[in-house]
Order: sequence, then C-alpha cells, then structure tokens
Amino acid sequence: MSEETSSGLKEKKLEDIQKEAEEKACPVQKTLYYIEEFLAGPMCGKCYPCALGSPEARIRLNRIIRHADVSPADFEALKRIGSQMIEGSFCIKGKKTGKFITDILANFSEEFELHLTGTCSQKECISLVEYIIDPDLCIMCGKCLETCKYDAIIGEIKKPYLAGYIPFKIRQKKCTRCGECIKVCPTGAIEVITGKAEEAEAGISK
Repeated sequence: MSEETSSGLKEKKLEDIQKEAEEKACPVQKTLYYIEEFLAGPMCGKCYPCALGSPEARIRLNRIIRHADVSPADFEALKRIGSQMIEGSFCIKGKKTGKFITDILANFSEEFELHLTGTCSQKECISLVEYIIDPDLCIMCGKCLETCKYDAIIGEIKKPYLAGYIPFKIRQKKCTRCGECIKVCPTGAIEVITGKAEEAEAGISK
C-alpha cells in the first residue's frame, strides 16, 4: 500500500496509532482504537490473519464495550487473533498489531474480565456507566436541567417561597452520557458510576 492515501493524506504509522491509543485509560478502549485505526490505514489486507482477524477483533471488542451478548469466548477469541497475527502475518505491521493485542490482554486481563461482567473501572465505556445526582450535594440550581439537550433530567429549581420540590434526577433511558451536565454543576453533585443507577442512588439515600 502506498504511504499516501487516496485523499492525499499520509498514512498513519503504527507508532502514532499506539501513542494515540495509550491516551485512553481503559485497556479495552485502547485496543479498539488501535484496531480501528489499523483497519483504516496501515493494514494492507494481503494475508488472512490480518484481513480476517482484525475485523473480527473489532466486532469482539465492540461487543465487550457495549456488553451486548458478551461472553468469555470473546476474550479467548481476541487472544487467538493476536497469536495468529504474530505467527501468520506476512508483514511487520500485522505482527506488531498482533503483539499489541497479545500484550494488552496479558497485562490487563483483570480489566477485560471486569468488562465481561459489565464494569469499566476507568468509566470510559459509556454503555457500562450511568450518571446519577447526589441529593446531598445538589443545590437544585437547575443548571444541569438547562444544559441537557436530551430532556434526560427532571426536577424543580429551588425557590425561596416554595416547599416540597421534586428532586433532580437523571432519566437513564434518555441520558447519552455526553458529560455536559457534569461541566456545569457547581457542587460536583453528578457522579459517573459503574453498575445500575438505582442501586447507587439507594446507597446514597441511606
């Protein structure tokens, strides 16, 4: 493959892709980013381990990140793909990509196993986190309500002459985890949690 893409832009080097991937905290996100960028540029597709393994790795990683029909078989498949790319790829790019997959699986096996249970400890996988409002920290200013473009927040702004307010709460089915509400909250009352919001909110209210 030419170093110039059809659009005239220089093809990314693997070193640059890895450097960008390392900016992510979640190892599953690191791996997905690397694979997607590898598929978008450096991969030539001339040998089966890369041409078949890389797209399969992307499917498995997306399944893990979204926690959709995920199982330990996805983790084992990624290990197989990495090993096969190291052994069977014709070029150094494929072998290096296989090594990246293999190394990250070995070094962060516990993190991958956590994802299989639906938990992202780094809170980067938006399908595995939820936003909640801590009523003890919320001052009911309404800034989050005004900022949310998705009508995901309900509640009443506190006024001196009224009592019995509806507390602010995030409707999980409408929340897109965009993070805009966190940016405007003056008291840090909005938390990003792993697991179910109902359970976390019950714990806060105790």
